[in-house]
Amino acid sequence: MKALVVRLDSFGDVLLAGPAVRAVAAHASHLTLLCGPRGEAAARLLPGVDDVLVWDAPWEGVNPPPVDAADVDGVVRRLRAEAYDSALVLTSFHQSPLPTALLLRMAGIPRIGADSTDHPGRLLDVRHRRLPDRHEAEAALDTAVAMGFAPPAGDDGRLRVLPAPDTVPLTGNGPYVVVHPGASAPARAWSPDRCAAAVRSLADAGHRVVVTGGSGETALTRHVSGEAALDLGGRTDPRTLAGILRNADVLVSGNTGPAHLAAAVSTPVVSLFAPVVPAERWAPFGVPAVLLGDQSAKCADSRARHCPVPGHPCLDDITPEDVVRAVRELIEEHA
Repeated sequence: MKALVVRLDSFGDVLLAGPAVRAVAAHASHLTLLCGPRGEAAARLLPGVDDVLVWDAPWEGVNPPPVDAADVDGVVRRLRAEAYDSALVLTSFHQSPLPTALLLRMAGIPRIGADSTDHPGRLLDVRHRRLPDRHEAEAALDTAVAMGFAPPAGDDGRLRVLPAPDTVPLTGNGPYVVVHPGASAPARAWSPDRCAAAVRSLADAGHRVVVTGGSGETALTRHVSGEAALDLGGRTDPRTLAGILRNADVLVSGNTGPAHLAAAVSTPVVSLFAPVVPAERWAPFGVPAVLLGDQSAKCADSRARHCPVPGHPCLDDITPEDVVRAVRELIEEHA
């Protein structure tokens, strides 16, 4: 069977699709993952993926492209030429899979399944409905199982990525804590000054600290690192970051892709979690974690990208001492 799995969202969203992808792969002779540009790097880290197709869909992301008939026709032709036998469409709880399902139906895929609250007409052959408050990783796997793709024997359903490279030349030998200060949505990020203070407090408590960030975050990581930490901002691709996180004692991070990458390499997470999305659906999955942040703040469940509450209290009420205690708790608990 030739299978297609679709997850068009961001890096972290694609990582959360990993258990479902492995379940489909266990039943397929070839599995292709169709993703958006923001999720491509994660797609290439997932076990079970034989091929990656990248398409920027006009119904996904913060700044989607305009609808272009020629572009849509092109992706339909490309999918039709691959002659997939079955397709699983994965979306977040607040998204509809039906635009994607229409595209796949136009491409002639004979069997399509998804989780959908909307009536699908003839667009879906398997319409699954997720359990309330199910974590996104579990909900995706549930949908795969509903299509008949049970996970292989011995698969624990946790997040996983392909083996990462040796990163000791970057980090040096010895234990360390990683602090990742950035986030794709400003509402999910701790303030840079608070983060810098936490790095100093961690160093004062005897931890070696490594600060990570993307190529566009070098000014942020330089500020947060100061003289107290090793600044690796802009120096890590996703595979290298996986290696750095794999060897870390703990990651300190907001609700962003690296938190899910840490979970995929079995590293505990201190999660500075803004409640703009519910923690029960998006918290680090399958690893020890300490959740910091006021989950009952006024911004709860708003899905806001920019904090709507003056002072960003849900996160900025967290103190550096809170972070040091949480890091110590995770290290002692799992020593």
